[in-house]
Amino acid sequence: MNTIKSEDRAAYIVEREDDTIRAALALLESRLSRPGVAFSAPGDVKAYLVLQLAQLEHEEFGVLWLNPQHGLIKNERLFRGTTTQTSVYPREVVKAALSCNAAAAIVYHNHPSGAVEPSRADEELTRTLKTALSLIDVRVLDHVVVGGADTVSFAERGMI
Repeated sequence: MNTIKSEDRAAYIVEREDDTIRAALALLESRLSRPGVAFSAPGDVKAYLVLQLAQLEHEEFGVLWLNPQHGLIKNERLFRGTTTQTSVYPREVVKAALSCNAAAAIVYHNHPSGAVEPSRADEELTRTLKTALSLIDVRVLDHVVVGGADTVSFAERGMI
């Protein structure tokens, strides 16, 4: 009789759960990309980003590129860093905005430590990106920091 070790069974279950989560995220992103569906409530944006970033063990910086009605064009993870920092290059962000013909953007990154309080560097980066993207008529609507299940929205704090 062939028996399966409990460790192998547990790993298989986790793998299947991860597959299910990836499929659910793909479905959610597909729905959010449909015409007429807008990312207009910060709560919706934060919930979506927590699903995307909460389990990462490294920092990632990305942008939700939006059309003029704030519908999702694309979720683009642009930069990957270490457990404590990510380098972000405004020139590359501007190039990405132009490549998808975005009208607006919600920038985001995660803090694997779980601490969501924005740093001075986060605030300066937001100002820099807002200025750079405004030159090509792309409006930065928010910067969301994700730390586990917690989030901070710059827009909700009046920082944008």
